[in-house]
Amino acid sequence: QDLQIISTDENQVFVAVQEWYQTDTYNLYQSDPQGVYYSILLENVRSTKQPEENVLIDILEVRGVKGVFLANQKIDGKVTTLITYNKGRDWDFLNPPDIDMNGKPTNCKPPDCYLHLHLRWADNPYVSGTVHTKDTAPGLIMGAGNLGSQLVEYKEEMYITSDCGNTWRQVFEEEHHILYLDHGGVIVAIKDTSIPLKILKFSIDEGQTWSTHNFTSTSVFVDGLLSEPGDETLVMTVFGHISYRSDWELVKVDFRPSFPRECTDDDYESWELTNLQGDRCIMGQQRSFRKRKISSWCIKGRSFTSALTSKVCECVNSDFLCDYGFERSAPQKSESSKCFADFWFNPEAPPEDCVLGQAYTSSTGYRKVVSNVCEGGIDLQQNLAQHMCPLIAPKGLQISIREASLAVKPGEDITFIVRQEQGDILNTKYQVDLGDGFKAIYVNLTMTGEPIRHRYENPGIYRVSVKAENVAGHDEAVVFVQVNTPLQALNLEVVPVVGRNEEVNLTAIILPKNPNLTVFYWWIGNNLQPLLTLDNFLVTKFAETGDVRVTVQASCGSSMLQDSKVVHVFDLFHVLPLKFTKHLDMYNPDIPEWREDIGRVVTRLLAKETNIPKETLMTVVKPGLPTTADLHVLLPANQPKRKRSITSDKVTGAM
Repeated sequence: QDLQIISTDENQVFVAVQEWYQTDTYNLYQSDPQGVYYSILLENVRSTKQPEENVLIDILEVRGVKGVFLANQKIDGKVTTLITYNKGRDWDFLNPPDIDMNGKPTNCKPPDCYLHLHLRWADNPYVSGTVHTKDTAPGLIMGAGNLGSQLVEYKEEMYITSDCGNTWRQVFEEEHHILYLDHGGVIVAIKDTSIPLKILKFSIDEGQTWSTHNFTSTSVFVDGLLSEPGDETLVMTVFGHISYRSDWELVKVDFRPSFPRECTDDDYESWELTNLQGDRCIMGQQRSFRKRKISSWCIKGRSFTSALTSKVCECVNSDFLCDYGFERSAPQKSESSKCFADFWFNPEAPPEDCVLGQAYTSSTGYRKVVSNVCEGGIDLQQNLAQHMCPLIAPKGLQISIREASLAVKPGEDITFIVRQEQGDILNTKYQVDLGDGFKAIYVNLTMTGEPIRHRYENPGIYRVSVKAENVAGHDEAVVFVQVNTPLQALNLEVVPVVGRNEEVNLTAIILPKNPNLTVFYWWIGNNLQPLLTLDNFLVTKFAETGDVRVTVQASCGSSMLQDSKVVHVFDLFHVLPLKFTKHLDMYNPDIPEWREDIGRVVTRLLAKETNIPKETLMTVVKPGLPTTADLHVLLPANQPKRKRSITSDKVTGAM
């Protein structure tokens, strides 16, 4: 139903896909290094719809340490937070702290209780989201959430980790906006609230202890936090409003005077990155980072670098994940689980671009995690089986028209494009039949992409077919092309006076008279739904008396014309046949316009000779020769419904 790009870092694409059965969750997929084939990493990641149809997906890439992601998974209405250290190969719950911010036991023990975090982006770009990380502060994650069996929407206690998610501590009972200064050496927190504030909190020991600072004498509604350019800065700005009608208030806070000196090598200690199982080899290497000692009160400064050492590890099972078309047989965190081919995937099948005479390798079911740098050790990709490409039957043959229209005019150029999705193309012949007698055989037609240009001289419907065939099999594609002369004229012919519930024939006269496959749309009265016919006539009835407008549209190829007439529906009226002298037949071109003109002339003459009101007479000249007509005599609107007698002699005399 939907696809969202999550990340395109390190020659790999992460996408979240909402499938047909999902409403508020997405499945997370990861591509191969070419970005062509995708394998599933995590199912049912929670999503939230925002205004203007924007979608937020609960997955966050932890900045500062490559390969680490946080995600919220929703199963049976229950939302839990997971973390991965190897780009989604393995996922684990977050370990809860043993004590809360007041030193009391949390009584939160796995597997019944874990830490869960809100992974929302902030609507305001000048404040942090519910989880804050930074490239220059690796391992430092601060977020809002709760302890329990699942994530609770209204609970936004603040937790912090300085070892990239291994151990967590509670620091606040309510959500705060966070800002990292001096590579994370100073953490600034301001309460997320709708009431005015004048106090901020800060920590210089990775959230172990917190101090308060009155940044202004007058409380302000805080709109955002900004730091000066540079990761080493210790200067920040709080901006907001004293009242909702006042201008912005900008307050500069400078932490530099609080530090007596810059840090030296003796002020730092190292820490090693590990996952929740204690493994030091993550993404194929052991990585250690520097951080300031808790006891040191100094500035890290511009020259500080957090990365200390890295050592390449030997490859183990966890450095490999299931290749495209394979899935794990056991829970994802199990080391012993193996990858097996999905029911829909045949590992021995040749690739789509396999060419006869060339070789291809079939997957063992494993591939190394992208960006994993392990060397030696286990290689689950070794012993790849080599196969020779067989001759593959053509499959997925398609024929299309470059001009994107299946209807053309006689003599107009048309270009056919032939494509083939699968199968051999070098050893395949393509038999082309354009339907008007033109036939040809092509070789390498789909490889060269050469178009087939043609021109149809006569109107008609032409069946265009392409048959691709080799020794292994064949495939065929067909398209029908309409060659039509554009419509030039349309006239709706209908008896203008009809009786209620009597059948009436509506006829559409078009020029040219015999165009190919014209569709007629009929609108009766105020009905918004037309009747469609391939014939140029429609037989219908009118159930109510009065004036009814009938409209017809004729559509042929890219041309469409319309005509409309009003039909008078009565309960009672007389119809008298009229005859004319043969002399009139000499001037009868048998077209609708002439018949209408003669009818109006006859009606005017009859009204004058008989003294019958003109509005109660209507003459309808019939098509064809000899020339004949019907005279419709209507009851005046102000007279009772009774039969009115008009002698045929009187009418004949008038003629």
